[in-house]
Amino acid sequence: MTEEDALLSHRVRAGLLAWLSDQGEGDFVAAASALEIANNALSSHLQRLEAAGYVILRRGFLGRKPRTRIVMTATGRAAWQAHLDRLTR
Repeated sequence: MTEEDALLSHRVRAGLLAWLSDQGEGDFVAAASALEIANNALSSHLQRLEAAGYVILRRGFLGRKPRTRIVMTATGRAAWQAHLDRLTR
């Protein structure tokens, strides 16, 4: 199993890329809600995906509230497609 396989073999990380594949980017809070996962657990998985170059985290504020946008990279799209291809073989 390659490192990419290991990253996407976890249901949360695969679920996050599946969720992002439809829209390309999304809000951290919406992702946590969609995946039914606690914020701290999602943050941990995002760190791994970010280190692999699959996502970029854009931190900022909406008014006075902190806001994090999760953006799927071209590398992430390619990895997700390769993962799907492996699953369908």
